[in-house]
Amino acid sequence: MDIKQLKFLVALDETRHFGQAAARCHVTQPTLSMRLRQLEDELGLELVRRGQRFEGFSAEGERILAWARSVLAAQDGLLAEAAACRGHLVGTLRLGVVPLASFDPMLLISLFAERHPGLRFQLHALSSDQILEQLVRNQLDLGLSYLDRLDREHFASLELAEARMGLLYDQRHFHFASSSLRWEQLTNLPLGLLSSGMHFRQSIDHSFRARGLSPQIRLEADAVHHLTQAVSAGLCCSVMPIPTDGAPTDGHLRLLPIDGAHTLALQGLIMRRSAPASALAQACFEEAREWLANA
Repeated sequence: MDIKQLKFLVALDETRHFGQAAARCHVTQPTLSMRLRQLEDELGLELVRRGQRFEGFSAEGERILAWARSVLAAQDGLLAEAAACRGHLVGTLRLGVVPLASFDPMLLISLFAERHPGLRFQLHALSSDQILEQLVRNQLDLGLSYLDRLDREHFASLELAEARMGLLYDQRHFHFASSSLRWEQLTNLPLGLLSSGMHFRQSIDHSFRARGLSPQIRLEADAVHHLTQAVSAGLCCSVMPIPTDGAPTDGHLRLLPIDGAHTLALQGLIMRRSAPASALAQACFEEAREWLANA
């Protein structure tokens, strides 16, 4: 057994395709399949269900996969720890971010990149539940998410911002005379919103229900860029977070504050407490803490 076999196994889980996993690992598909069979022979277990194509992992394979991730994380941690001992941070920081986060993740990434030129970054747009799950599985190093359902025993967090809400509209299609809006004024507008169940959408639904209002929802989407495209096309307006540094203008798009509108929970930077500890995550988390304290 060697590290490469474990990398092949994890790549297969992430791509769910033998050819794509092989391409990611820079080997041929027959080589990847052969090495995985060798791993199965050594362990005496069938890990991968095979047919004409990849059909998933066996129950035993799922358990071995969790260990493979831990071993690879430990290797990454060892290399990061060695670099930290030399006074450097290297590697890839994996950051999960909820859709429509009011806090700009680029503020943190720019901070880390300036202090540690050797760092690389991966950003993943995920729901709050997915971020916690992937932190637990060591698929992420840090998460930018909501803090209301956070288990403080298993996760450390830094409060970042309370997300205020505004109405995003295209001034070619809609016009508002006031400098802010009330929720009551939104009920006469066609709205495009994130899909039901997403945290930001839950806050919007709560704000309407608390006032006994029924919005006119014209479009729902699980991708933010689809909402902005619909707004630009004049199909609807949308409720979006107001960035912590103010409401920007972008071409014909404008973001108008809604009076007293904010999400149900604070957003924060989240890190897993449990082993294997990531030297990279811990160092960036502490630098974010120091930066926030001095901001």
